[in-house]
Amino acid sequence: MSDEKKLLSIVIPVFREEAHIRESLKVIASYAAKCGIDYELVAVDDGSPDNTWKILQELASEIKELRCIGFVRNFGKEAAIRAGLETARGDGVIVIDSDLQHPPELMPEMVRFWREEGYSVVNAKKAERGRESIINKLGAAVFYSFFNKLTGGHFKGSTDYKLLDREVVECYLSLKEHLMFFRGLIGWFGFKSKDIPFTVAKRTRGSSSWSVKSLFRLAIHAITSFSTLPLQLVTFTGILFSLAALGLGIQTIYNYITGKAESGFTTVILLILIIGSVLMISLGIIGKYISKIYDEIKGRPMYIVAQKGDYREDAGDGA
Repeated sequence: MSDEKKLLSIVIPVFREEAHIRESLKVIASYAAKCGIDYELVAVDDGSPDNTWKILQELASEIKELRCIGFVRNFGKEAAIRAGLETARGDGVIVIDSDLQHPPELMPEMVRFWREEGYSVVNAKKAERGRESIINKLGAAVFYSFFNKLTGGHFKGSTDYKLLDREVVECYLSLKEHLMFFRGLIGWFGFKSKDIPFTVAKRTRGSSSWSVKSLFRLAIHAITSFSTLPLQLVTFTGILFSLAALGLGIQTIYNYITGKAESGFTTVILLILIIGSVLMISLGIIGKYISKIYDEIKGRPMYIVAQKGDYREDAGDGA
């Protein structure tokens, strides 16, 4: 083991998890203690409307390694991860969900790959997605297939459950962009990585805060953050319709000259509807990229911290 790697930080984004956050953090802490290295827990409450923050404050007095951050409002998981990474002091950082669907029992193995085998990134990937609706499974399959083709990566089964070496964390924090896609950026860096498969555990309490709408928005954000191909598709579609219009124009002139032209507006109406639909979709795609540029140049912070829980400065220095 390397003597230079003395502290492990575990970043835990939290949102509306009052039903089980107390149990979850204690379970995560118990497995962190088995990693053979001093550790700290960094819980980031993403503006939960329930009693999650109150419970985190209570836990901070029970778990000496726990550090807590609370947002003013909900800024999203990407912002919570960023805040956790900025707060983490460890030589290595694990990002894990608070609902225990990311199995914490993998952490000792992840730490071993990092400390003993020199991997800068250890990815926990879904071998099976567990109990999900058909819509969610189908949507995930379509998204990852499309995303992989756009970016040239291999993100099927990818999750935010990762161990990152301090060098990787610093690279991530050095990025100036505000609209970030964590799991995609870590893969984009290209550091030496190791994948560990896992099966998603059944959620014991509460329900997921991810709706179909929020997952769809995440997919659009991820795709537009990593590829400009949708913009190129707009141009390609325009070329196709120009060729089709040219062919149809030649046919129309020919029919007119030969006296075969038929009266009626069916073809015209259909063309107007099709072209109008394509134009609206194209404008929507272009508008999405413009809105991302607009959000970036405003330079607003990714999150605003409302309060921090009490923690000991020696947390993680171990006994």
